Amino acid sequence: MAFRITGVLLPQNKQIVYALPLVYGLGGAAARLVLKQASVDPAKKTKDLSENEQHRIRDIIEKTYKVEGDLRREVMGNIKHLKEIGSYRGTRHIRRLPLHGQRTKTNSRTVRGNVRKTMMSGKRKLTKT
Repeated sequence: MAFRITGVLLPQNKQIVYALPLVYGLGGAAARLVLKQASVDPAKKTKDLSENEQHRIRDIIEKTYKVEGDLRREVMGNIKHLKEIGSYRGTRHIRRLPLHGQRTKTNSRTVRGNVRKTMMSGKRKLTKT
């Protein structure tokens, strides 16, 4: 039977300790902590979990962690707030640039659309006639 947590279907053939971090908002440390509280063996595969174990894991996650949709909404709300108040980080979000002081001359090419501003990049190729 498939194991679903807050709308995320966990893979059947992975160990539960590695499958839980696929839920947005749960990392490796949080996954180990949840399994310890639920007294479930971390090496157990997802497909081998009993109904009772699945229920315990699901209850602990729903009661103690903000995951998936709620967390995504909160993060988007925080970013929207930064944009509205006009903070530095908000303007960086608006421009789709790095926020935390990274250099932008070379390393943010994927964010900026792979723009290369070198001397030769804009020149036309000469055609032989």
